[in-house]
Amino acid sequence: MNATDSATARPGPLPRPFTDWFAARGWAPRAHQLELLERARSGESLLLIAPTGAGKTLAGFLPSLTDLVARGRIPPGSAFTGIHTLYISPLKALAVDIERNLAKPVEEMGLPVTIETRTGDTPQSKRQRQRLNPPDILLTTPEQLALLIANGEAARFFKDLKFVVFDELHSLVTSKRGHLLALALARLRKLAPGLRTIGLSATVADPMDLRRWLVGQVPGKDHHAGLVMGPSGAKPIITILKSEQHIPWSGHSARYAMPEVYQAIRDHRTALLFVNTRSQAEMLFQELWRINEETLPIALHHGSLDVAQRRKVENAMAENRLRAVVATSTLDLGIDWGDVDLVIHVGAPKGASRLAQRIGRANHRMDEPSRAILVPANRFEVMECQAALDANYIGAQDTPPMTAGALDVLAQHVLGMACAAAFDEDELFAEITSAAPYAALPRETFSRVVQFVATGGYALKTYERYAKIRKTKAGLWRVSNLQVAQQYRLNLGTIVEMPMLNLRLVKRNARGSLGRGGAALGKVEEYFLETMAPGDTFLFAGKVLRFEGIRENECLVSQVFSQDPKVPVYAGGKFPLSTYLAEQVRIMLADPEHWRALPGQVRDWLSIQRDVSTVPKRDELLIETFPRGSRHYMVAYAFEGRLAHQTLGMLLTRRLERAGLKPLGFVATDYSLAVWALDDLGAAFRARRPSLTDLFDEDMLGDDLEAWLDESWMLKRTFRNCAVIAGLIDQRHPGKVKTGRQVAVSADLIYDVLRSHEPDHILLEATRHDAATGLLDIDRLGSMLARIKGHITHRALDRISPLAIPVMLEIGKEPVSGEAHDAVLAEAAEDLIAEAMGEPSKAETTERQRPEGGGGRTE
Repeated sequence: MNATDSATARPGPLPRPFTDWFAARGWAPRAHQLELLERARSGESLLLIAPTGAGKTLAGFLPSLTDLVARGRIPPGSAFTGIHTLYISPLKALAVDIERNLAKPVEEMGLPVTIETRTGDTPQSKRQRQRLNPPDILLTTPEQLALLIANGEAARFFKDLKFVVFDELHSLVTSKRGHLLALALARLRKLAPGLRTIGLSATVADPMDLRRWLVGQVPGKDHHAGLVMGPSGAKPIITILKSEQHIPWSGHSARYAMPEVYQAIRDHRTALLFVNTRSQAEMLFQELWRINEETLPIALHHGSLDVAQRRKVENAMAENRLRAVVATSTLDLGIDWGDVDLVIHVGAPKGASRLAQRIGRANHRMDEPSRAILVPANRFEVMECQAALDANYIGAQDTPPMTAGALDVLAQHVLGMACAAAFDEDELFAEITSAAPYAALPRETFSRVVQFVATGGYALKTYERYAKIRKTKAGLWRVSNLQVAQQYRLNLGTIVEMPMLNLRLVKRNARGSLGRGGAALGKVEEYFLETMAPGDTFLFAGKVLRFEGIRENECLVSQVFSQDPKVPVYAGGKFPLSTYLAEQVRIMLADPEHWRALPGQVRDWLSIQRDVSTVPKRDELLIETFPRGSRHYMVAYAFEGRLAHQTLGMLLTRRLERAGLKPLGFVATDYSLAVWALDDLGAAFRARRPSLTDLFDEDMLGDDLEAWLDESWMLKRTFRNCAVIAGLIDQRHPGKVKTGRQVAVSADLIYDVLRSHEPDHILLEATRHDAATGLLDIDRLGSMLARIKGHITHRALDRISPLAIPVMLEIGKEPVSGEAHDAVLAEAAEDLIAEAMGEPSKAETTERQRPEGGGGRTE
């Protein structure tokens, strides 16, 4: 399906209720809204790219609303009519927000249209009613759509479907969640052959990827949706906080800047404060309340909070009752709060597109600039924030590329299709390969996936519980029994979070025992609570809580006041530094002309680095070696993100150990990697024992990687996720949920069996692919090793360099392999910084100030 040129499209007129509604408000529909309407009417599927505030959502719904007006209200007693339009949102909060914002104009125009939401928070009674009496427009999430198509009545429910609208499409398609959604869309095209799709997005690096995703693929042909481009809109006004305080060398809390952040909140109507992790959100919220002398209404919003508390915050924002909300990615997308006039991003955004997305939450008026303040948490982040700011002004995008469809997701979908109705294997293969992520799926691989769903694989086929589907005499695959279908519905989805426990706020009664009941605060990951002892305190929902104990699947807590609470750690909370921003930071470092845009503290830091060592060039790998205490250190400045650096650290320590250099451990940041050892690494590299060229050769991604993976816990953890998604292990059963420990034990046992008896099992293949593209970032590491070949510079120093300070300060803050609690961990950070910057240490200053001879002091 070829795109029509935007310039030649001839917008058609809107129906009377719409033109009257626009006119009553002094508005006029925008050209891209009318173009999308006319082209959708002619039968095209379309991708609309337009900035925040350009009316994307209204544009996406105009074809549906006008078609429903033309259809009119369904008379009572008519035959069953299925839903007309599906709206798919990546976030539950966004679906709720769209319902609120769409219902208002529909009501004001008096349109004969019913609109409802269906998310994980929707009561079961309402879901049942929706199946019997569907609304015209259903606003839902990928998981709920997967449930709906796996129902035996899916064909009846979707027979009248005309449109599917995908909001924030770029955020939907690049993950396993997007793979599941693509498979669901392929099924919808079969149930409703005339279906048209509309994708909406503000930040897109490669539009053609999304255009192909929106329509069915046919072997040998290039099918893609049409493209509608909205106007560019006003450029945002972005500044980097210029704090009077000392910018930290490392860390992610940005506590140093809280007085200035609080002042910015005071100076604006409503501010959204974005951070990258839930633990950062908790810390920032607590810090703001500590200095909130005017008791401004400031709230907290992240995915682990109880749904009632999240809705309370969202409603308060919609009613303009808050001055600020501290949020994670739960509010990244599309929430339309017109009174938000400032976005504050605390910490580096890690991606240019992510920053653009978050800045778009301010103002929501296309013709007026959004305002944003970036608050770097450390000195490297100052450069990253500057790179992100520059990228935003030139419109650079770095949304992740689409990936091939995951096999564990495919296994889940195959079972879901068997739950809906018996299927023919060839027909289902043709349907699945019409989905863009699976267009290149080999027929043999698909058959292996079907066999896995049918038996669990060769090594597990003797166990009845793994036989999920059976072949009928007619050659069709059907679900084995009703219990399998029930388990499928309980365990559907691709978001495998670490096991969570409900937090329940309780009080002690007069006898000192814990009461029952109490407010639900949300959920905390089980492994964090395993580190707690009764009486320990931690921070959650903006409160300091005392851990009282665990009862069944609930963690009991009481509220206390403590100055030193822990903060819950959430798995997968750190975004990787994008390849684009990493390169921009390397460019900035390499050219002192770029330093002029940086604060004086950072310029001085880089200038001293240039004097005592060197500053890495754009495509150069700088290696510094130096002694400190009884250890010898190597710091590599690769700028490829924490995941790639962690993998590099694991492989380097293996190679250094083989060379007899006695490596003890390593630590990685987004920007660099530090390895420490007992032997003199600098002397070894100068003597070419080994040479740095050999040490960083690309062949480390061969046998070294394989050997390390065979010994590593990482593949087991990755297999656990694949096994849950593929349905090999059920986390949920009617009335109970397996603990994280139970899931881990089951998965580890199966993993060991498969490795020993069926090493080519389809789930082991999926596991290795996931590890390479996710936790290990092998592709990025491979690109880096190729880039630096012949461009490695070694500086053998007699002391730590200024550029090494941030990664050296990370030692001891997180678990690392080797002697993680070596004596170096206890050395004072002040002395380390003084040494690197060529200043006297505390000990030296004290020595100088001791009385001499007759008691005089030296200055």
